[in-house]
Amino acid sequence: MATDAPARYAKQLGSHLGRRLTVVNEDSATRILFDGGECRLVCGDNALHMYASGSSEEVLDRIEDVVGRHLERFGARAGLVVNWVR
Repeated sequence: MATDAPARYAKQLGSHLGRRLTVVNEDSATRILFDGGECRLVCGDNALHMYASGSSEEVLDRIEDVVGRHLERFGARAGLVVNWVR
């Protein structure tokens, strides 16, 4: 996801989802643990890279939906768009 504030969005998403899910902050990434899967957020130059994995297609669909929906809502003013590639 292209953005000039990747760290801000990773922190905001981790903080928000951390109320219901386990969030692990590592040196180079933030991991959000879902039941049956996870999403790893990695900050790059002008981009937030998101890597989702799940135990089934349904779990992966759910993770992509939750993460994408929240990030697009947080970045609505900036016109952020989340595109997943499988």
